[in-house]
Amino acid sequence: STMAGRRWSEGLHQAIEAKEGVEVQNENQTLATTTFQNYFRLYKKLSGMTGTADTEATEFHQIYGLDVVVIPTHRPMIRKDLEDLIYLSKEEKFEAIIRDIKDCMEKGAPVLVGTATIETSEYLSRLLQQEKIPHRVLNAKFHAQEADIIAQAGRPKTVTIATNMAGRGTDIVLGGNWKALLAQTPNATPEQIQSLKSQWEQDHAAVLESGGLHIIGTERHESRRIDNQLRGRAGRQGDPGLSRFYLSLEDDLMRIFASDRVRNMMRSLGMQKGEAIEHRWVTRSIEGAQRKVEARNFDIRKNLLKYDDVANEQRRVIYHQRDEVLAADSLADMFENMYEDVIATVVTEFIPPQSIEDQWNIAGLEKALQTDFKIDMPIKAWLDEDTRLEEVGLRAKISQTARDAYKQHRAKMGDEIANMIEKQIMLQVLDRHWKEHLAAMDYLRQGIHLRGYAQKNPEQEYKRESFELFQQLLGAVKLEVVQTVATIHIPSEEEIAAMEAQQAAQAAAMNLHMEHPELMADEEGIPAVVEQSENSNANPYADQYVGRNDPCPCGSGKKYKQCHGRLA
Repeated sequence: STMAGRRWSEGLHQAIEAKEGVEVQNENQTLATTTFQNYFRLYKKLSGMTGTADTEATEFHQIYGLDVVVIPTHRPMIRKDLEDLIYLSKEEKFEAIIRDIKDCMEKGAPVLVGTATIETSEYLSRLLQQEKIPHRVLNAKFHAQEADIIAQAGRPKTVTIATNMAGRGTDIVLGGNWKALLAQTPNATPEQIQSLKSQWEQDHAAVLESGGLHIIGTERHESRRIDNQLRGRAGRQGDPGLSRFYLSLEDDLMRIFASDRVRNMMRSLGMQKGEAIEHRWVTRSIEGAQRKVEARNFDIRKNLLKYDDVANEQRRVIYHQRDEVLAADSLADMFENMYEDVIATVVTEFIPPQSIEDQWNIAGLEKALQTDFKIDMPIKAWLDEDTRLEEVGLRAKISQTARDAYKQHRAKMGDEIANMIEKQIMLQVLDRHWKEHLAAMDYLRQGIHLRGYAQKNPEQEYKRESFELFQQLLGAVKLEVVQTVATIHIPSEEEIAAMEAQQAAQAAAMNLHMEHPELMADEEGIPAVVEQSENSNANPYADQYVGRNDPCPCGSGKKYKQCHGRLA
């Protein structure tokens, strides 16, 4: 399922709609886009603090130019990170995890079990229920409760299962958090407070004696950073703790990256069901597999960034221009320059550069200027009057005439109205063309890798073609904006008064026609009385009594009120 308002892309959603027999809707259109990397680069200064950045130091340096500095712990780290245990199957792995949890319960140690997925946490929960082991599950479904659960995860004989998305950012205090319990006890008496503190001191001592918080990982994640986050839940502020990961050859990471070497070694050792490997060499091999995954994911992000850097330059130009439009009090200078650029482009279509007069299409140019920009230019008359007028001089004269026409048009509208109209038109046209440009860039990005089959560099081809698309975008925006502003008509006060008078006359004529159906309007909307002869205006049955709903005596078949009765 998808979130409300979200749709799958690349035609997948439409295919499912067609299959299910519902209305097939268009794909969503992207209005704006950026990557996290380029979003963060907008800031002049970047900094951050986390306990797990060291494994990503290379990416921070290459992408953001940031160095990662490791600050020593405030107190010495005494947590024991045991070597991984590797089993042949997931079933054997979970049996070993259950045994380890039981051992911790007997010693009175709290246990935090980390899982990679919600499905794994729910499966492990069912196994613990079968063994009648009390436990709590954190899977980011009930945020309000989970902060309280994780805060008390350090109490003796407490088993907590958490996915890698839940429980972070909360300190697990050995023995539990007595202050959180106190907050749940309103109007606590001094005796109650002392009782809570005494109970916590006993629990704290019991947990310290049992070896602190025990961390059990049900599988290695693709990133060492997430493994370190799980391990980091224990051994905080110099507390004792213990961590260990349980793996199997059926885990995704092992199956894809490290299973062959480890499987061959397990076979050579003649391992039986239920037996596990525990060796530093194996742990290093798994960490090597994680590095491969991290490097692959980094390459994907770096490759995506290469392409987005191209779009980012275009993004900066568009948003800079948009900000200028929003902040400007007047766009007169901007529009004057756009008029000049657009008219020069139009002139080039009819008067090719460095051409002779026989190649010029003067009639077509005059018609285009009049039709598209409402500018009357007697170019043919200019050429007849001045036989020495050449291409360069003619272009300059056309350009100056266009600038003068814009100034006159703007003066008719008035500065206040012109500023408002120009700003609205510019923003609407720019946003619409930018949206279409993003869709075109997306289509280009999806198929650009195919250029590699033609022995071309996809990245260079993307830069070249995206630049061409961007040039087309800027030209289309200028052309549409100038055409719209040039052809817009703001009625004068006299025209407004004339339109209001005409509307009032039409409304009066309509009312008159509704009240007197015998009157009708002529083609111009002016009421006209139907001319009738003296005989036709008389009702021959006026001296007779005829009911309004009775048939008319004339034999027309109509009711009297709809025939001669109307003349009564």
